[in-house]
Amino acid sequence: MDERAIRVPVSSRSVDPARIRNAWAGRISGCQLGKAVEALSFVRGNAELTRYLQDAGALPLRDYVPLVRDTLVERTGARCCRGEISRSEPDDDINYTLLALILLERHGLALTTEDVARAWLEFLPAGATYTAERAAYRTLLQRMSAHFMLGAPAGFDIIECAENEYSDWIGAQIRADLYGWACPGDMTLAADLARRDAALSHAGDGVDGAAFVAALGAAIPASDSFAAAVDAARRAASVGAGVGEAIDLALSVVGADDAVDRIRARYGGLSPVHTLNNLTLVVWALLTYADDFSAAIGEVVAAGWDTDCNGATVGGLWGLSGRPIPGHWTAPWEGTVAFTLAGIAELTLDDLVARTVAVAQSLRRDG
Repeated sequence: MDERAIRVPVSSRSVDPARIRNAWAGRISGCQLGKAVEALSFVRGNAELTRYLQDAGALPLRDYVPLVRDTLVERTGARCCRGEISRSEPDDDINYTLLALILLERHGLALTTEDVARAWLEFLPAGATYTAERAAYRTLLQRMSAHFMLGAPAGFDIIECAENEYSDWIGAQIRADLYGWACPGDMTLAADLARRDAALSHAGDGVDGAAFVAALGAAIPASDSFAAAVDAARRAASVGAGVGEAIDLALSVVGADDAVDRIRARYGGLSPVHTLNNLTLVVWALLTYADDFSAAIGEVVAAGWDTDCNGATVGGLWGLSGRPIPGHWTAPWEGTVAFTLAGIAELTLDDLVARTVAVAQSLRRDG
């Protein structure tokens, strides 16, 4: 591949603090929106999600989900519902974004998959992992050398951690966003960093989805439109047939009234947390609602499957456009972001933005 076709001039790769703030704010807001109905979507499916939103008078979804008492949403997502929010509640999507930031702060362009593994062991509680990440964590604990955490070799081929039944699910994709934010205009580098992270737990479509999302985050600040960014990111990430087909399907249904039905028909047999079905929704929502943040995250969450992951990814990517995010999304959580990482309970949005800007500037100097 000719990298000149997917790189942009250095002048287009400057680090814009306003875009990074919007990316964090959009990702957090989209995650909180989807988190309210995450369990409902997983446990009871898309039809019950739609019924809840209809009964709550929340369609079209353009604000946080209303709380209906004596429902599964009250038991599992009440603190993320409209009128109940006082901070951004902890979520694995946001945990992994902070972990990516920490990894780049510590290792920069020298980041390796072994560094990712050590960071998981240091910061990430096993109980806060799911599917592929939990399986990879288990393998790591069973096989690593006694002094791995002190910098010694792993003692086994660490890629064996990715040999699990969930390796093409969505976990690596939700870990990838910040690699794109930190590499504006350099889609190849963003995809490469995401692949190094993803390789700990994923393979195939799982890794390709992560690489594409990271490349898309890097492409947006340097592109005239989301559509142009999708094209550039796809080429830079060198995705395989599975992710390529998902992108093609999303492009084919942009603006169609029956878009979600067509996506569900194609991928209805997949797990609700698979990479391909959810990535298709992400690309469709981003392109269909390119001029309306509330519609972009609202429609992708209302579409179902992995609601918090998709809301977060669309929200962060849309935020990179640099356009303002409506205040009703950010005001309720008041710039306070909670985590379930060892030694980190809460951080402020201002701190997260400042640290991300510093990392992005450092990578630009070193690249």
